[in-house]
Amino acid sequence: MNTEVKVPPLPESVADATIAAWHKQPGEAVSADENLVDLETDKVVLEVPAPGSGVLGEVLAKEGDVVTAGQVIARFTDGAVVKAAASAETQETEETAANGNAPVGPAVRRLLDEHGLSADMIQGSGKGGRILKEDVEAYVAAKAEAQKAPAAAPKPETPAPASPAVVREQTPAPVAGERNERRVPMTRLRARIAERLVQAQHNAAMLTTFNEVDMQPIMQLRNRYRDRFEKAHDVRLGFMSFFVMAAVAALKRFPAVNASIDGNDVVYHGFYDVGVAVSSPRGLVVPILRDADLLSTADIERRIGEFATRARDNALGMDDITGGTFTISNGGVFGSLLSTPILNPPQSAILGMHKIQERPVVVDDEIAIRPMMYLALSYDHRIIDGREAVQFLAAIKDAVEDPSRLLLEL
Repeated sequence: MNTEVKVPPLPESVADATIAAWHKQPGEAVSADENLVDLETDKVVLEVPAPGSGVLGEVLAKEGDVVTAGQVIARFTDGAVVKAAASAETQETEETAANGNAPVGPAVRRLLDEHGLSADMIQGSGKGGRILKEDVEAYVAAKAEAQKAPAAAPKPETPAPASPAVVREQTPAPVAGERNERRVPMTRLRARIAERLVQAQHNAAMLTTFNEVDMQPIMQLRNRYRDRFEKAHDVRLGFMSFFVMAAVAALKRFPAVNASIDGNDVVYHGFYDVGVAVSSPRGLVVPILRDADLLSTADIERRIGEFATRARDNALGMDDITGGTFTISNGGVFGSLLSTPILNPPQSAILGMHKIQERPVVVDDEIAIRPMMYLALSYDHRIIDGREAVQFLAAIKDAVEDPSRLLLEL
């Protein structure tokens, strides 16, 4: 029995998707619910599972094609006769992974054989380290360019790796004097990020106010209870949970910072959905802590850790990153000392955290060395006055420098 493989329903805010990678090729055996193809949208990567055990037939949309919800992208043949083949293929994939090499599909394997390459020579950019056709083609192109280099240019010797099965061959380094260029299309996520950031700068009256916070009280509290906290809750105690809780407390005092503009209306949100920016292989994503005011410290740390893991695995869903009333971004993890974060529309404010650095400050009329962090609040001046923005940031500073305020709701 033949079955049509269709693009699943897309979220309301997503008009179409791009075929990112086919994980199966026509004629290959497939197990039920095994991922056939990745669809890249503006925000997340969607997986399209096999409707059952069978064989992938005709593929109607190739990698790079733009598709819409309900569009037929392949045909699938159901049948129990292919279960053995599917099991054999699964075993082969597991054996390949066990040997330290990323699993490859037949099309990639044919391309490797054509150029006399092996999978352990190439770094895969697909999900889970899977090697894509584009990875092989890029490697071949880079190798061809390197071979065009003048014969007089000595090729640096590379020490023999201790374990060839684990260490991959690197792309040849550019030769001095060459002016190489490489053109790579933007991913859907990167293009969407660019669009939204430009939109924020064009459509909002964006200003940034700054303050600094003494991190010593939080660091002392964390050092004192870190081990007991981790033992009790099975999660690491970081700094982000304190800032989320401090932000929620400040948002309750200054509702305009938690609001957004819709046409000629100001929408005041009676809930606190805080977005926490995390880095992923595809770019920056902002998963949402829903009802952050109802979460405990352990809940916040646990969910942030889960978001970070799923972001690295491209496993975030649309519900995870849609919405949000306020955002926190921590550029300090990358070493940023100070920055001006850009709004995440339609939100009206974003808090930027930065690197903790010891600096001399005046404490009780004496100079002391303290671990200090610069804070930045970018806000939409159309609905947030400067006074509110400054007081909001000061409220976060006060809560972080005196965590007991959070417990006493002061």
